[in-house]
Amino acid sequence: MPYRHVQTIEGKGTLRGIAVDGNGQLYTAGDSEIKVIGLNRRWPTSRPAHSVAVASDGVVYAGEIGQIEIFDGAGKLLKTWRDEKLLGRVTAIGFTQDSVLAGDAADRAIRRFDRGGKFLNNIGKDNPVNGLLIPNGVVDFAVDAQGMIYAANPGKHRVERYTAGGGLLGHMGRFDGLDPAGFTGCCNPTNVAVHDGIFTTEKAGPRVKAYDFNGKLLAVIATDLFDANCKNMDIAVDSRGRVYVVDTVKAAILVFEPVNT
Repeated sequence: MPYRHVQTIEGKGTLRGIAVDGNGQLYTAGDSEIKVIGLNRRWPTSRPAHSVAVASDGVVYAGEIGQIEIFDGAGKLLKTWRDEKLLGRVTAIGFTQDSVLAGDAADRAIRRFDRGGKFLNNIGKDNPVNGLLIPNGVVDFAVDAQGMIYAANPGKHRVERYTAGGGLLGHMGRFDGLDPAGFTGCCNPTNVAVHDGIFTTEKAGPRVKAYDFNGKLLAVIATDLFDANCKNMDIAVDSRGRVYVVDTVKAAILVFEPVNT
């Protein structure tokens, strides 16, 4: 299925993370603030924001160094989870039905907490290298409708699928410098999203792709629209299948939609 570029949302400063809520509203994390695109709504975070996610009840989670700040939809701070060890640098946040997941790039793992902030278990550390291989310095993952977790493991050129309890169910992807279905370089893919398939971004050079859940390449969404020096390009997909990708150099968000053929 082909995709077309339909919009570029210009920005400034530092843009690290994006999220789309259940209503299709776009949120960004960067510098020391959370911004709601199109609603002229923004609020500060106490530390630079590395990630953002919106729970099904509209509560907004901001991942930072050493902590997660939790806000209501208007930006009022509700609580802060602080843990310098378990939340070293939170570069991704996601949810299962009964838990909150935080990607800790400092320890190369995904942490699972209950909704009250109690630590439950690690995901991605039960392997010979004691964590995900992330030369890019970011842990990124996404959660599907059944609660399965898809984690980018760029040092192994693949996306791994885990249970909430941390069990590895399988993976897709391989190194290949020529076939676009594969992942190139030392360490790709860097970021991942899921909707009706698996969506990935890569660096050197920047590339956005879509796969089915069996790992079959469906589309190369874009290759030449981003600054060549982009890396760790966060990605999100809304309920209509529109794909949002961060240009980390220009601090812009590029929007793509599938083309019916």
